[in-house]
Amino acid sequence: MVGPQPPGVIDHPSPSFGERRGGARPDLIVLHYTAMHSAEAALERLCDRSAEVSAHYLVCERGRVWQMVPEEARAWHAGAGRWGRVEDVNSRSIGIELANTGAHPFPDPQMVALAALMRGIMARWNIPPQRVIGHSDMAPHRKHDPGPRFDWRRLARQGLSVWPAEGRAPGDFHADARRFGYAVPDVSDSADDLSLRAFRLRFRPWATGPLDDTDRALMADLAARFPVDRTAGDP
Repeated sequence: MVGPQPPGVIDHPSPSFGERRGGARPDLIVLHYTAMHSAEAALERLCDRSAEVSAHYLVCERGRVWQMVPEEARAWHAGAGRWGRVEDVNSRSIGIELANTGAHPFPDPQMVALAALMRGIMARWNIPPQRVIGHSDMAPHRKHDPGPRFDWRRLARQGLSVWPAEGRAPGDFHADARRFGYAVPDVSDSADDLSLRAFRLRFRPWATGPLDDTDRALMADLAARFPVDRTAGDP
């Protein structure tokens, strides 16, 4: 790990990790929810050798934080997916699990602890707010965590994530989605639906219906201000 362990973090090692491939350094943070009935149950699974899953950190509803994998190591949290040109997300990211079933809000003590943890990680590895994503952003075909109840706007207000500004003219939604980081194939109606779903899950969680000009305008703003290739350390 780079530097001392964050204050108040409980060391609880997982056997499921390895070296980051190709000498990669973390330049992404990926947020998840556990979808389990308790933080303790999630901790047990994330440290179970037979499960072959892990994350760097787990944050419980009461604000307790466990570290399972050193930050310089490759945890097994992201799986198949991509963000921009990054396909091996595990080698380029730090994974944070939030104890939540996916059906209830994230309590204030948990969000406060998450913010403090993220500030330290982002400072240690020089990770900008636009490189903080959800599991659903990089794997919309199979994941929807941290889900519609996660308060992304709160993180953005603290400089820990990004949020689209209103007032920009609508653009080409799918071209802008690619510029922002979503993996949208050139021709695929189902993929187009997935990119809209991932975008709304994070930025318009209660929106319904087909793609509209609000979606187009907000995505155009994200693409204009935070194009993934400008900020990523991609080769």
